[in-house]
Amino acid sequence: MVSIILPTYNRSGFIGKALDSVLAQTHDNWECVIIDDGSTDDTEAVLSAYDDPRFVRLRQENQGVSGARNTGIAACTGEVVALLDSDDEWMPTKLAVQLDYMRTNNYEISQTEEIWIRGGRRVNQPARYAKPEGWFFDKSLEMCLISPSCTMFTRSALERIGPFDVDLPSCEDYDMWLRACLDYPVGLVREKLTIKHGGRPDQLSVCVPCADKHRIRALVKLLQSRKLDENQRDMALDSLERKVSIYMQGCEKRGKSDEAERVWNLFCILRDGKEIPLNPWS
Repeated sequence: MVSIILPTYNRSGFIGKALDSVLAQTHDNWECVIIDDGSTDDTEAVLSAYDDPRFVRLRQENQGVSGARNTGIAACTGEVVALLDSDDEWMPTKLAVQLDYMRTNNYEISQTEEIWIRGGRRVNQPARYAKPEGWFFDKSLEMCLISPSCTMFTRSALERIGPFDVDLPSCEDYDMWLRACLDYPVGLVREKLTIKHGGRPDQLSVCVPCADKHRIRALVKLLQSRKLDENQRDMALDSLERKVSIYMQGCEKRGKSDEAERVWNLFCILRDGKEIPLNPWS
C-alpha cells in the first residue's frame, strides 16, 4: 500500500483538484492521510465531501508544512510513502508507473518529471531545474532538485533520512533532500506525471523571506552532523561559502552589517573545524 501524505493550510480552493487526482489513480491500493494544519477557511467543508474510507483526515493546530508532513508520516501505515502538496495534482498513472519503476530499478527514493503551471498557464521549466538521476549530492548542494509532490520513498529510507525539520520556516525540502542524497541514489521517472502549480503569493517560496538564510542553516546542520566524508565536506563548505557571500551582500544592501559579519564569523568557525551552536539563528 502507498501512503499519500497531503498537508494543507487554507487551500480550500485548490485541494479538491489534488484529492480528485488521488481518486483517479489507476493504482488503487492507497491511503491518503490529509493533515489540516489549522485551516480557517472552508477546507473542512471541502474535505467532508470526500467520503472514501481511504482518506484519513487529521487536524492539528498550525505547525507549518514540516510539522504537518511529520504528523502524517507518523500516522501512515503504507510500505511506500508519497508526498502531495494540496495545490498540486497527479496524472492518473502516477502511482502505478512510479511503483513499477522503483521495483524494477531497485530504488528506495524516486521522483517524476513534472508540468509547471504558473499563474494558471503552462510554462517551460528552466534548464537549470532539470532533474538529475542517481547519486547527485554535489548538485543538490546548489539548489533543491527534488519536488515534494513528485517524490516517493520506501518507509525504511524515510526512517533513515529522518523527519522534516520543523525549525525551518522554508527550505525544509532542501534540508530533507540534502540528507536523502547523502545516503541514497534518487531515481527519475521520465514521464510528466505531476502537475506543479505556482506563482501565487501564499506559497512558502514567496511569503517566507530570506530563503538564503534557511539554506545556510540546512548546510550548517549537515556539516555538523559528522556524516560527511572529506570530499563531501569540502563540497558542502564551498557551497556554504557561496551562499554566505550572497546572504552577506543582501545584508549589506539593507544596512545589516552586523548580521553579515556574524554569519561570516560562524562560517569561519565551521570551516576551521570548530563547533558552533546547532541553531545560532535566533
